[in-house]
Amino acid sequence: MDLYFTIAIIAVSIFLFVKDYFSIDTTSILIMALFIATGVLSPEEGFSGFNHPATITLGCMFVVSAAVFKSGLIDSLSTKIVALAKIHYLVALVVFCLISATFSAFVNDSAVVAILIPLALSVCRQTGIAPSKLMIPISFSALFGGTCTLIGTSTNILVSSIAKKSGLEPFGMFEFSLPALCLMGIGLAFIFIFSPFLLPKRKFKDENLLKQTENYITEVEILEECKDIGNSLDKSRLLREYNVQILGVLRDKHWIKDFANSDQIHRKDVIRILISPNKLAELKNQSTYKVIGNENHKDEGDISQKVYEMMVPAGSILAGSTILEMNLGHRSHFSVIAIKRREETLTDNLSSARIKEGDMLLVHGSKASINKSIQDKLLIMLSEYSEKKVNLKKAIPALIIAAGVVTAAALGITTILISGMIGCLLLVTTGIIKPKEAYEAIEWKVIFMMAGVLSMGTALEKTGGADMISNFVFQQLGGLDPRITLSAIFLVTFLSTNVLSSKATAALMAPIVISLAAAMEVSYKPFLVAVMFACSLTFMTPVSYPTNTMVYAPGNYKYNDFLKIGTPLNIIIWVAASFIISLFFPF
Repeated sequence: MDLYFTIAIIAVSIFLFVKDYFSIDTTSILIMALFIATGVLSPEEGFSGFNHPATITLGCMFVVSAAVFKSGLIDSLSTKIVALAKIHYLVALVVFCLISATFSAFVNDSAVVAILIPLALSVCRQTGIAPSKLMIPISFSALFGGTCTLIGTSTNILVSSIAKKSGLEPFGMFEFSLPALCLMGIGLAFIFIFSPFLLPKRKFKDENLLKQTENYITEVEILEECKDIGNSLDKSRLLREYNVQILGVLRDKHWIKDFANSDQIHRKDVIRILISPNKLAELKNQSTYKVIGNENHKDEGDISQKVYEMMVPAGSILAGSTILEMNLGHRSHFSVIAIKRREETLTDNLSSARIKEGDMLLVHGSKASINKSIQDKLLIMLSEYSEKKVNLKKAIPALIIAAGVVTAAALGITTILISGMIGCLLLVTTGIIKPKEAYEAIEWKVIFMMAGVLSMGTALEKTGGADMISNFVFQQLGGLDPRITLSAIFLVTFLSTNVLSSKATAALMAPIVISLAAAMEVSYKPFLVAVMFACSLTFMTPVSYPTNTMVYAPGNYKYNDFLKIGTPLNIIIWVAASFIISLFFPF
């Protein structure tokens, strides 16, 4: 019975991952809860993902990566990167791809891409290069770089930890670097040769969006006979009937910045709003409001209010919530006035729009409020790029500690879990990063997702599902050359990852291929390496990996753009990996 429950729950999980009804971390925890509620897993087994070595190691590496990024080491290269990239498009392509691949091998790939996106956009503005010619190559290069080391992606850490938990030898820091570098060489060669032809030369259709939205930022004076006087903003006709966004309230010649939707409207208040053209025409016909346009009422606290172009990065707590739920105007002191997502741009009824990772936002606020949102990792800046100053007192020790974490694990002095933990403690105790910053550096959504998806692998092993599936595969492919089986595993894994989470796919496939290798009486390592590579090297859709999602809106791509360049690249990597992996990891 437990096996049937397991198969049913995994089927439900696949449906939820594909349909995207909930955020990935919510779906993962829901799956874990179902396994516990049905009795497939005990509470201890279900929650064991939270103290799993993969989860703890990943948390430590988030902190180590954050210390390196916070020091400004990568930002310090921005001037040289921009100078080189301005020489020619091909130079820009090579420079951004190599930097993305190199840094993603050792630090969080989403953070690397988050830094490179505004840098690349800055180059595009200065040179006239279309952003669509650079964004996908930056993301794909990060994926290749992540496969080169054990800490390159969370998937590598996850698969290695599953092997160790199964009583097998885990992977070393650079154990699979050589085959990964071979695949990266093939992949980058493809990108350098074919991306100029396969990628569209597409600039933003909404280049005038900023001007359009500013045209409908206006100010309304509340007249004496207005029925909204005494009501809260969220119960006013302005919000209920005209779907406006409140950008500010001028009262007694001073702007109220900490206003909330629950604040009351007073007589003679001047309310700055964002309103659609049609609703603005209706509002002008009302006798209880006086539309006075943007009279630029300012005091010393309002001089920096302007519109910025931002993006929701992977791991942002904004993702999955509506603007109204987050109460951004009161909490973060800025307002969202437009959302660009995939092939659509939203300007109406934004309060109920659910924000997603990779969304581009036009926000109205002060420079201070925008900087705070960047520090809190809510958003990253796209419209402006300012180079971080390097704090050598923190940068050098941070780099030494990060190098020590990698070296200790690479030389086999200790495991990556222990070296990562020691590295985190050194970073905090030496003051390079504060405890609060360490907590904030951890992407808790990823941690919860890891803990949740690990329960799927545990349930498959406990109920015999992994053995059942592996026996089925063995019956179909066991008599063939192991390279054919390896190739089939790679194919199924990367196709699954294009519609599921890479971590969910890894958690499902790792126990299965371990059982399959035992049934075939061959080494488990080539199969696990195939799973690791296939989970990361997924290029066919914008949702297959967080970095693909991040570059979608800034590059102004369409879904088919990923299929056009990603499909041939995935086929080439699949064929190459089928031979290369077995060369370095004999059966």
